[in-house]
Amino acid sequence: MPKLTIDGEEIEVPDGLSVLQACELAGVEIPRFCYHERLSIAGNCRMCLVEVKPGPPKPQASCALPAGEGMEVSTNSPMVRKARHGVMEFLLINHPLDCPICDQGGECDLQDQAMAFGHDGSRFAENKRAVGDKYMGPLINTIMTRCIHCTRCVRFSTEVGGVEDMGMVNRGEHAEITTLGKAVSSEMSGNVIDLCPVGALTSKPYSFVARPWELRKTETIDVLDAVGANIRVDARGNEVLRVLPRLNEDVNEEWITDKTRFACDGLRRQRLDRPYVRNAEGKLAPAEWDDAFAAIAKRVKGLDGGKIAALAGDLCDVESMFALKALMGALGSPNLDCRQDGAKLDPTVRASYLFNTGIAGVEEADACLIIGSNPRWEAPLVNARLRKRWLQGSFPVGVVGPRHDLTYSHEYLGAGADTLRDIADGSHAFASVLKNAERPMLILGMGALARPDGAAVLAAARKIAEDTGMVGDGWNGFSVLHTAAARVGGLEIGFVPGAGGLDTNGILDASASGAVDVVYLLGADEVDTKKLGNAFVIYQGHHGDAGAHVADVILPGAAYTEKSGTYVNTEGRVQQGQLAAFPPGDAREDWTILRALSAALDCTLPFDDVAALRKQIREAFPRFVRLDDPEPAAWGEFGMAGTMDSTPFGSPIANFHMTDPISRASETMAKCTQEFLNNQNEATGTDG
Repeated sequence: MPKLTIDGEEIEVPDGLSVLQACELAGVEIPRFCYHERLSIAGNCRMCLVEVKPGPPKPQASCALPAGEGMEVSTNSPMVRKARHGVMEFLLINHPLDCPICDQGGECDLQDQAMAFGHDGSRFAENKRAVGDKYMGPLINTIMTRCIHCTRCVRFSTEVGGVEDMGMVNRGEHAEITTLGKAVSSEMSGNVIDLCPVGALTSKPYSFVARPWELRKTETIDVLDAVGANIRVDARGNEVLRVLPRLNEDVNEEWITDKTRFACDGLRRQRLDRPYVRNAEGKLAPAEWDDAFAAIAKRVKGLDGGKIAALAGDLCDVESMFALKALMGALGSPNLDCRQDGAKLDPTVRASYLFNTGIAGVEEADACLIIGSNPRWEAPLVNARLRKRWLQGSFPVGVVGPRHDLTYSHEYLGAGADTLRDIADGSHAFASVLKNAERPMLILGMGALARPDGAAVLAAARKIAEDTGMVGDGWNGFSVLHTAAARVGGLEIGFVPGAGGLDTNGILDASASGAVDVVYLLGADEVDTKKLGNAFVIYQGHHGDAGAHVADVILPGAAYTEKSGTYVNTEGRVQQGQLAAFPPGDAREDWTILRALSAALDCTLPFDDVAALRKQIREAFPRFVRLDDPEPAAWGEFGMAGTMDSTPFGSPIANFHMTDPISRASETMAKCTQEFLNNQNEATGTDG
């Protein structure tokens, strides 16, 4: 560990650090524009200049200079101050004077650093350079005259996003960042907006909407996939205007997906804001809460528990599922399930349904087998971890299932169960790759589990894990990648069929045959509603989506930004979301609706506030006490050995941008679908 002196103070730093990083450890702020700790070093903005002795008598870029033994670093000497003034003066030569109308105003690195480290005037009197705006798709707005060529966006899209859509053309004063008129095709492209230190790249849906000081900021959790990214929701009044990432090294680092960032406009469209009851004419009519509860009580009271069923959707919080489970128990119904897609997950063994490796643990693996999954669409943040590990080298990846461009090299092994069977019995060459690895892992997706032979696929995956040494010695490489934020939470609290109860497919079949009379859909929109037959359907949710269309009674609930709820991500990490805005109209938090309904059904649930409800959850399931600290799962026997169908594994997601009621209601996600899925480019600008 080299020792160096920074502004007269001696400090010892780990080997391999740059002078800039050493200064940060010493608590000294170094201005920068191009440097970012998660991207490669470019060294082209020259704002991080420091004076170093021994060395040449000139300022040096600290981001690209390795910290060495005996260095004497000055970060605020007259030479350094003069150099920073000069660099800032050059950066501002062609920068437009449009701060009052710039979306970056108030949170702009250029503004902040010009104030703190810049010069108080300019000697430039010539005409400023102007650069034509570029088309980068429906998400990224460009004002390229503001660009200072830090190349953060280019490095992010290439290194993290894994696409080569962005680049720099020309040289000197004619240099420009461009995509050559193409939309940026990464599922994480919106992160370049956060990375841009000036106002060159801004959010197109958020353009000229609000100023940062007008917004109320709430730290919460994303639920549009199963990763549980940490986010900040910015709202003005009762309207969510934007979603930004929060730092969590173990989950999302500091990135979020485009769906998480831009689908928030779906929160204000197609909302359910009052109860509805289907009248004698077969039409849904607005009603009061008491009327809706009375209509439900009329059908449910006196009904045998076996004729009642409940399904939980993909966006549900643990509190609402726990309350619905308690209500079904009070009504004597064992028919409930949180697996809308019918995935053959074993709720009795935690290790069988968790991403046991951990999202951050992907970086420790040295071989990976992906089964029936497209992580680039199902969990782009997990896919970014896989790419990050692949970039380090010596990371063979094999894929069994549909073909996709995963942004990293992989070996396509086969389409389905036949290949999986060969790997399980050791006859496939990739089995030896896994055996020879020190820390192999497999990723098992819903495309392999949400099928009739899912239990046999699960058993085959378990055999592969056991035979190749994935489990043991402090390492568990068996990882199930979920697509629904509510799935693991529902499995953790046992929102699955009780003794003699029906699962999702059984409930749908029984509804079609008339064996089930009442079905309670708690935000369940992904099931085949045509199979509900003549059953009396109660839909509780926040959007007028598939479930609401077939409902006999609609109870308006709250979206994830409108309630304080607990969610469990794919690795079993318990996290709590917070209320950022209030539900519209008469809509209420989901657990309060269930509590009020239980009173109308004469089986009042034993809690009156969220604190009492959470206390019951933690008493029944102590692992919910551990927030943001996943509990390792014990290995056991799971799956059911049997014949696997040779039908190729599918993909549970056909359109990354529309997977749930919120994103389906989003106008921005509709534009993305048109751009990327339908290949209808509506470019409104051209390069140059």
